[in-house]
Amino acid sequence: MPRVGVIDLGTNSSRLLVADVDGRRLTEVERGTTITRLGERLEASGRLSDDAIARVADAVAGYRKLLDSHGAEQVVCVATSAMRDAENGGDLADLLRRRYDVDPHVISGDEEARLTFLGATSGRPGDQPTLVIDIGGGSTEFVVGHPAEEPSFHVSTRMGSVRHTERHLHSDPPVDEELAALAADADAILEAEIPESVRAAVERAIAVAGTATSLAAIEQRLDPYDPERVHGYRLTRRACGEMQRMLASLPVAERREVPGLQADRAPTIVAGVAILARSLHAFGLVEVEVSEGDILHGAALDAASKGLE
Repeated sequence: MPRVGVIDLGTNSSRLLVADVDGRRLTEVERGTTITRLGERLEASGRLSDDAIARVADAVAGYRKLLDSHGAEQVVCVATSAMRDAENGGDLADLLRRRYDVDPHVISGDEEARLTFLGATSGRPGDQPTLVIDIGGGSTEFVVGHPAEEPSFHVSTRMGSVRHTERHLHSDPPVDEELAALAADADAILEAEIPESVRAAVERAIAVAGTATSLAAIEQRLDPYDPERVHGYRLTRRACGEMQRMLASLPVAERREVPGLQADRAPTIVAGVAILARSLHAFGLVEVEVSEGDILHGAALDAASKGLE
């Protein structure tokens, strides 16, 4: 079994997965998440800040040591929305190659959707049209298809927890008018970018990444975080609405103390849960399954399959 290491440089977090891959099965060896806020102020400036670049470099330095200690035979680094959008994304890529022998691949929204769908649906039965929702800091991917097949529809929207926090939520805690503007913006994006026929055909949904896993942990009051209790947990649309109201009523300092919520996610979780709730509404779904399998797993499966060709 090849041992594969994957680094995901997202808009809000940098993440690591080291796994042994056997066909379409993964055995995790190491997993880590660091809130690096790469997309901080990117919406306004169009550039990655020096502080954000330094935070990501520090995280990758630690990940490089773990990759080496675990003997990863293949290492893949994928970079998504923030590095796609930033004028100076190449500067960060050059730094990581030079210092840590990590070569970031800035993947397209299409490739991000494909890998996310692969990771979220691997090993699942393929009898129902399935929606995968991946709420990131700078973008949200919606991917529809049958497991074990290529997706039949996908779109990468410019809607994310960091982007929409900076765009709409300026008060602490946010006021009703700001929350209403965020919801209206999300509704408009969903209606414009996802055809009604696609929304009507979906029978079940899987949500991946930090917003969804955080909400599953919050509802179960998990402290410490337990991935086995998060994976497969079902969140109802009603529960998402209740958690949004609770989280939005608290200033960031108090949000950081909410059981189940990683403290560094407190500034952006309100926008994240709002995007998830409006997405479920748009698709007419009453619940969503939370998955620990995401783009990290998809990239590991993809890398291993290519390495065996």
